[in-house]
Formats: sequence, structure tokens, C-alpha cells
Amino acid sequence: MTHHTNGKVSYSHKVLTPVVVAPGNPRVIALEPEFIVPQDGAKKQDCELNAAKRWIERNAALAAKKAIILGDDLFSKEPFCQDLLRHGFHFILVCKPDSHKTLYEWVASFEKTGSLQSFSLQKWNGRFHERSTYRYLNQLPLNGSETALEVNWVELTVTRTDTGEILYKKAFITDFPLTQSTVPQLVQAGRARWKVENENNNVLKTKGYHLEHNYGHGRQFLSTTLLTLNLLAFLAHTFLEVVDTQYRTIRHVLSARKTFFHDFTTLTTYFFFDSWSHLIAFMAEQLEIEPANTG
Repeated sequence: MTHHTNGKVSYSHKVLTPVVVAPGNPRVIALEPEFIVPQDGAKKQDCELNAAKRWIERNAALAAKKAIILGDDLFSKEPFCQDLLRHGFHFILVCKPDSHKTLYEWVASFEKTGSLQSFSLQKWNGRFHERSTYRYLNQLPLNGSETALEVNWVELTVTRTDTGEILYKKAFITDFPLTQSTVPQLVQAGRARWKVENENNNVLKTKGYHLEHNYGHGRQFLSTTLLTLNLLAFLAHTFLEVVDTQYRTIRHVLSARKTFFHDFTTLTTYFFFDSWSHLIAFMAEQLEIEPANTG
């Protein structure tokens, strides 16, 4: 509930929507959401960090599958990092100077003494040369406590070699040991976090899933139920793109998700299809797509 300066009150529901991401893979796999709602017996309002802790505890089995937790600066706090390690997870989390002053004081001191590890790589991106400069240190205290958790810190700055323009700059903390050979791969994995926003949240909000639509509160669980069904639909569509050649081809031909959803809605409004396969086969025929093995 938000009180605005004009006197109006607006209501919203918040949720964590974890996904599986991988560098270089355009798809994301939706996982079980965690709703940011007051818990039974809790006196304080729920928050994103507490919701993340509940999700980690409930999904600790993923640690055995060598899952790496990615997150923004909100999550690079010692209690959460300790929870991740306790459950067996590795992590690569964004780390900003404003919220980690002690850690960056250590970075500055190592830089003054010339002990800060650094190296650069250069590549042609198809339009111009860009230089990736990595700076890194192992075993830095995450905060000013005497018993602070030690983490490993790495920063990437990408610049145009011809103009010196900074194209990207971000730093991460991780529990993985950092060496010149491992740093580029770890940073690439950390940067995949943007897919949570672009390939998941942005798609759900703007590409036909209407995630931000006002479904109403309902008596108790209406909004959470409808959002969960929305995520299940997104997961099913992703799964079909991977395993169903004909569906994947139709999606490629129609391109925009909204176009596919519009055609799907129109067809099922005016025609009866006795199965999903019948509908997909009909669409493929009308789009003049060659028959394909959908196994």
C-alpha cells in the first residue's frame, strides 16, 4: 500500500521471480516464485531479502546441482551470503561502493600499494574494438566487523579503445577463488543476471503476459494464484520452444509473442480444436510451414 502526495492510495503485490539463466542462452527457465507477504506470526513487514532467504532454504537441493546464485547489490549482505554458503550455494553478487564502504577502503589501500591485481583483454565487437579491464582481489572483509565474512572482489570496466568511452562498469563479490584465468568466466556469469530483468521480467510485463495487470486482491489468494498460473504458462512456452520443433518454427515465423497470443486467441474463439496438436498443426498449415517432427 502506497500513500501518494495527492491523497490517493495505491495497492500492489510484490514477488520474487527466480529464473535459471546461462551466459549466451537467450532463454530463461522460470522457477517457483516467492511472494513478499507478511508471514504467520511475524511482527515486521516482509521484505525482498527475507523472501529470498525463504526461497533459498526451500530450494536448498539446487545446491547439489551446482547452482550459482546471482543477485543485485541488495543481496550482497553478510547474513544472506552466510545463508547461501550454509546451504551449499556459490554466489556472484553485485557489489556497489556506496553500500560496501569498508570493502572498498581495502580495495583503495591495495591499489595505493600496487597490490591490486589487474589485466586487460581486447576484442573486436563487429563495429569497434573494446577493451575489458579486470581488477580483482581475494579475501576481503565484506564489512567492518572483526569477524566479517571474507569474499573475493572483481570489477570489470569495458571501454571503447578509440574514444575511451566507458561502455560498462560493475563489480561483483563471489566465494569462488579469483585468478587471471577464472575471472573473465566468472564475470560473464555475473553479467548474466541482466537476463532476469530483460528475458524474464520485461517479457512478462510487456510481451503479452500482462504481469502487471490489476487482477484484484481477491479474498485471500487470487492475485498469487493468477500470477503463479502466468509463470507456469511462461515456463510451458519456454519448454515447448526447446522440445517442439513445430511450435518453435511457428513462434519464429510469427516473431512477436503478442502476435502469437493474438492469433491463438482468435483461432480458439472461432474454431474448435480437439487437441493441442490439432491447433499447432492447423497453424503450421495456414502459415505454410513444412510438417516437422514434434517429438
